Amino acid sequence: MATEYQKKTKTSQLILFLLLIAIAAVVVWRYYSSKPGSFLAGPAEYELQYMPADFRIDIDPQNAIAIIQNPRRYRREFNDLVNDMNTGIIRHVSNRMGLGDSLRNAALEAYEARHPYFADLYYQDFLSLRDTSAELYETWYDNAGSGATDIFYEVAAKYTCFLLNDILAVVMQTDGGRIYARGEGLDTPCGIAMGEALQPLIERMRERAAIQDFSASRGLLQEKVERVIAELATMEVRDKKGLNKNMQTKVWGFSVSETELEITAISILKVGFRLNDYFQLDLNEQANLVTITLPEPVILSHEVYPKIEKLDIGWMREVKEININDGINSLRSEFRREALESNIMDRSKNQATELMNTMFGPLVNSINPKYNLKVQFRRVDLEEPIRQPVAG
Repeated sequence: MATEYQKKTKTSQLILFLLLIAIAAVVVWRYYSSKPGSFLAGPAEYELQYMPADFRIDIDPQNAIAIIQNPRRYRREFNDLVNDMNTGIIRHVSNRMGLGDSLRNAALEAYEARHPYFADLYYQDFLSLRDTSAELYETWYDNAGSGATDIFYEVAAKYTCFLLNDILAVVMQTDGGRIYARGEGLDTPCGIAMGEALQPLIERMRERAAIQDFSASRGLLQEKVERVIAELATMEVRDKKGLNKNMQTKVWGFSVSETELEITAISILKVGFRLNDYFQLDLNEQANLVTITLPEPVILSHEVYPKIEKLDIGWMREVKEININDGINSLRSEFRREALESNIMDRSKNQATELMNTMFGPLVNSINPKYNLKVQFRRVDLEEPIRQPVAG
């Protein structure tokens, strides 16, 4: 028979074994309960079943490219493009997350209320990044539609995740901002929107843009073009930049051939006013005021003179025609970017004001010494009819 000491020892061992099992169970429960989608997870307001779904959106890439290449002319269509894209993304994310009809409709209604705000954000950010006055140059360098598409993607990628999180927070009661989910191919709503919806849409636009850019470049200035212009240039910027490219061909990680390309370019950029777009002269006898209205300043002309300083071609000839064209186009874009980001537009307005006072000031005083001259500026949308000068 077992002694009293042996019985106490077995009891202590059993208690210790059960205690270790309890501790292990607590550790395992805490580990798995913290992971979304776990069957051990604590109660949550929503536990979603992710489902497969194909992204479908009724946007014609060709029309979309035409809109983003002329955003001021097609302002209303630009807003509709943003609406169609974002509602398509919301529908796809809702389908993938397995949301019911009521939640899907609630999400769309939530976006509808926010659409004017987001459409304006997209439009203003797109204009700040898009140099619409460079369309002729971009067409020549096969980059008009592709460049506009890249900028549109940059703007859309900036707001897509914020938009989705904002809407889901309204229509779904989550546990501390977390969503519990089960199913195949789990991803965040942001990851689904970017990887399965926005990027494929932009890729289709890029493919179409590449075709259009090629055709437009080949068809540019097939015939000599002459037209009457009325321009007032008030500022000129001259600059010089350089670009160095080193291209290597490697075999098994070792460089076997190397080409070095160095391009420099000087730029002569003129900023001023297209008076044939808008020029208005008004006389207010009661206020003794003569008002001259000019359009907003734009880049009137941009001349870039590239020069190849060094071209050391390796025996495998890594350099191609596209390398040189891309280099020149990059320099041209950098010249324009720096000019647009500087205060050259404000200085152009100041110079125009001084010039108008010099030209018309004596004439106004000769009419009536009490008259004052005022110069103002306005943005001219391309769909507006051209206003002809009116005699005072």
